[in-house]
Amino acid sequence: MQLTVDEALARGGAGRFQWRLLGIFGLVWAADAMQVIAVGFAAPSVAATFGIDRVTAFQIGTVFFAGMFLGAFAFGRIADRIGRRNILVLTVGMDAIFGLASVFAQDFTLLLVLRFLTGVAVGGTLPVDYAMMAEFLPPRNRGRWLVWLEGFWAVGTIVVALTAWIAVAQGAVAPWRWIFAVAAIPALIGIFLRLWVPESPMYLIRKGDKVGAKAVVDRVLVTNGMQALPRDAELVPAQVPTGAETSIFSDMLRSRTIGVLAVWFLVSLSYYGVFVWVPGQLATEGFGFVRGYEFLVVLALAQVPGYALAAWGVEALGRRATLLGFLLLSAAGCALFTVATGTAMIAAALILMSFALLGTWGALYAFTPELYPTHLRGTGMGTASAVARLGGILAPSLLALVFAKGFGFAIGVFAALLLLGALALLLVKAETRDQAIA
Repeated sequence: MQLTVDEALARGGAGRFQWRLLGIFGLVWAADAMQVIAVGFAAPSVAATFGIDRVTAFQIGTVFFAGMFLGAFAFGRIADRIGRRNILVLTVGMDAIFGLASVFAQDFTLLLVLRFLTGVAVGGTLPVDYAMMAEFLPPRNRGRWLVWLEGFWAVGTIVVALTAWIAVAQGAVAPWRWIFAVAAIPALIGIFLRLWVPESPMYLIRKGDKVGAKAVVDRVLVTNGMQALPRDAELVPAQVPTGAETSIFSDMLRSRTIGVLAVWFLVSLSYYGVFVWVPGQLATEGFGFVRGYEFLVVLALAQVPGYALAAWGVEALGRRATLLGFLLLSAAGCALFTVATGTAMIAAALILMSFALLGTWGALYAFTPELYPTHLRGTGMGTASAVARLGGILAPSLLALVFAKGFGFAIGVFAALLLLGALALLLVKAETRDQAIA
């Protein structure tokens, strides 16, 4: 009897094994979110500590995203060659070490170096995390569970907002040290938890290790309370579509790759533009009652229902339709901000932006790994993540120019970028709901 890994996993459904995996991956995903979001929350106090202006302090974001770009581009490809598990243990270890070292930096140059290295680690973790989680999930549950994993990003954002709020309320001399310390703790715990995670059975089967793949699948089934595969069962690779064997830019994949990479870049530019600049704006100047770290916590909490709606949508409506809907809703939130005439409307627009942008990320992360076969999944996710980090690199510097023209003008630019993202999605014709991955 021959089975693909997807067919074998479908026998056990999504159960105890996947819940454990979600907890482990989610913990580090939250840590990665904290490292990313820390840029906007930490920059004002970094400027104060080292006696520099805020624009210079935002270089911690530029070098961090440059590191993420390098890490995503390199580690995604390496994971397709030497395995997902080893890369995840390595990158999480780097995240904890360099993230914790950032807390003790005594000069700005050293802080930039450490944030770059932390960025390399985080950039390597993000795409491999998703590729591996997708490969342990049966088709019927995959989209919803991938959005749940992305939902831990909101947890990390909430923790950073609360940490910044508490640090300022307690009169901390350097709140950024508090933020970086808290962000490093989950990754430090995650190093040891990641040792429990076995290698992806889809990766093993593609490398010809049928015995190893069957052992991992049996472990999943037994953990979920099901019987192991029969002795005569043989795991075989799923059929890879013709033309997709060597590159994410092959004839069959080129259009979807270009479309989804464009979406990643435009969403990233908008997201990082909002969440790198908005925290500093609201913490200092604000708009009436929409000011201070208290409202930033409200914005972070608004992300949770965004993920919940995305988790429902990717299964009920499909990945592509859900992603398109959230892109348009994000653009609407930005547009509402530009025409807001009162504080209440400004608050509503910011909450809608936070809600919709994170729902967009949830749908995008669920959709992208399913667009590629196993031997290109790490490469596809790594390339998409690298393109997103390119948006992060450009956001602090390029968007400084549009913010100079006014906060409302800048948010209007984000609305236009998100509409372009919706148009780019039209290049992706595939719908992957309930489909097996090769």
